[in-house]
Amino acid sequence: MQMPSSFIGVDASKAELVIAVHGQPGCQCIANDADAVLSWLRQLPAGALLAVESTGACHLLLARLAAGMGLRVFVLNARDVYFYAKALGARGKTDRLDAHVIARYLAEHHAHLRPYRAASAAQAELLALLGQRWAVAAKRCALRESLRSCSQAIDAAASELDASFKRLLRAIDQRIRALISQDDGMRQSQALLLSIVGIGPQSSALLACLLARMPFANADALVAYSGLDPRAHDSGRSKGRRRLSKHGSPALRRLAFVAAMSAARTRTFAPLYQALRARGFKTTEALVILARKLLRIAFAVWRSGQPFDPHRITHGA
Repeated sequence: MQMPSSFIGVDASKAELVIAVHGQPGCQCIANDADAVLSWLRQLPAGALLAVESTGACHLLLARLAAGMGLRVFVLNARDVYFYAKALGARGKTDRLDAHVIARYLAEHHAHLRPYRAASAAQAELLALLGQRWAVAAKRCALRESLRSCSQAIDAAASELDASFKRLLRAIDQRIRALISQDDGMRQSQALLLSIVGIGPQSSALLACLLARMPFANADALVAYSGLDPRAHDSGRSKGRRRLSKHGSPALRRLAFVAAMSAARTRTFAPLYQALRARGFKTTEALVILARKLLRIAFAVWRSGQPFDPHRITHGA
């Protein structure tokens, strides 16, 4: 692998990209549009490494174009950059300062970072649809709850609104199925993943997409990507409370937890869930442990190409 020639940090906003090179003063600003980004990327020296903070959708154009040109680009977790800047004693926060912090972070940590891998058009649409489905379902639940005690005068209109939400969710589900059916690999992966008790259409679609797109080395890497991995907080003989890292994909974290809630009520996984509760784990803690187990099972099923066998499940955590 070619040795890095420079470390470039980019702070992305909707209108522009602020660019800093590690070890060099000043910044460069370009428009955050395809023509300007491509023109700038073509001028980069061989071996340049780029990093951009994950900021909604503002960073995606740069990441996709850079990856498409074969450049090594890293999308950084915003919380990591924030705490790194605090550790450096940053006295302020501006786009230019942020770009220099990102460049320094990249220079110091690039050996341990995972390069961004651009999704295919179908994968990108699938991921967007799953996010939109979650948002629609959440808004529907919130509205149904707030309208539960509405007067009879508006009951018909409320029912009509709920029916519209239902039609929208059906349309999203239909498009998700169509996208998966067009890709043999994702279609076969989803069929295998659906054999796992608790894994439903949305979680299986997301897992099939992620496993096809990202080269996870093992099941622990998938769990870490979900952000459901416990983070140690120890000092000397003191053992601090474990908390979730919450790094990686919030969508995968949500759907894995929902799958765990479903699995905990089944004959296959209820004994495990009950054993965890009997050991003193709180409800959420037990479900998180079960969610991690489901992700490990999903990885094993996907890698082996064999459907889930419930008889191989043990009741230990």
